Amino acid sequence: MRTSEVRGEANGASEGRRKTLLDVKNLSVHFSARRKLGRPRAWIRAVDGVTLSVISGETLAVVGESGCGKTTLGRAMVMLTRPTVGEVTFDKTELTALSSGALRAARRHLQMIFQDPYGSLDPRQRVEEIVGEPLLIRGVPGKARRERVIELLGLVGLGPDAAPRLPREFSGGQRQRVGIARALAAEPRLIVCDEPLSALDVSIQAQIVALLENLQRRLDLTYVFISHDLAVVRQIADRVAVMYLGTVVELADAAAIFEAPRHPYTFALLSAVPKLATRTSSKQVAPLVHGDPPSPIDVPGGCRFHPRCWLRQRLGNPEICVSAEPSLSGENKHASACHFAAELAPQAPNVDASANSSGVDTI
Repeated sequence: MRTSEVRGEANGASEGRRKTLLDVKNLSVHFSARRKLGRPRAWIRAVDGVTLSVISGETLAVVGESGCGKTTLGRAMVMLTRPTVGEVTFDKTELTALSSGALRAARRHLQMIFQDPYGSLDPRQRVEEIVGEPLLIRGVPGKARRERVIELLGLVGLGPDAAPRLPREFSGGQRQRVGIARALAAEPRLIVCDEPLSALDVSIQAQIVALLENLQRRLDLTYVFISHDLAVVRQIADRVAVMYLGTVVELADAAAIFEAPRHPYTFALLSAVPKLATRTSSKQVAPLVHGDPPSPIDVPGGCRFHPRCWLRQRLGNPEICVSAEPSLSGENKHASACHFAAELAPQAPNVDASANSSGVDTI
């Protein structure tokens, strides 16, 4: 498996030949929420003004606390959730402008692997039907469809004997392999992996990570990998987008995120993982982020992280953190939405790339 350093070198060498596959601009997804006692309707700002690109052939990881908008962003990328405002462009086609029929045809190239391998498969269908359904929709005849299903099961490490069985006859890891095979049946170019390891045992997680990397190399796939597990992200990602309260607060190559974070939230997430934090001295480790994130209904003004920001407290609570929202900007392709990103550079932790590759640490 490649380390992020090797990934970064490969990305830099081939960047001129690679292209943007998916482009998200000013994307917001707001859900209606009724307030109690007859007060006016409020809006849950699940995703709020996200702009980023996914490069063909890469793995872009999206990380952050639960409820930060990771899954909603992933669903909006493949148009399973319609954005409130903003644009999603896939291979020069603006998906947000397509009719329902045209979007249905375009979605073949955009698939999703879901978090729950138990709930994402129809318990009444046999594996052959589950994996073959995208082929049936495309009009692939019966014999060819069955042959393709057997081929797909082989790609994910399952034998032909799996085809006539029901999901309840499989373990969690095997069910996730079935879900991956179903996603591959549509011959996608981009797959959003929505925390595909969180419901699996640690030993099975390593197998699924290896499978995803192998499939990416063989089939030239592009991944958006949503996760809260930094050890797995360190292993699999080319770039990392850190989300907080519906926005991206830091975006950079994986090596840069882990070795020199430029946002206090990212720094605190790394310091919260014991096996990563122990690689630094006590003076370098940031305080943990205390308390829960604010409600996405009542988003704080200025920097959204300022009510919980340890760096702001160290700097004497500067007013700009409350009065002005920082934009996502930076140099050397390392963007951070922090007014005082430069303050973090000297104290960035030196994270060991080999630290706990088993994937047990979470944030």
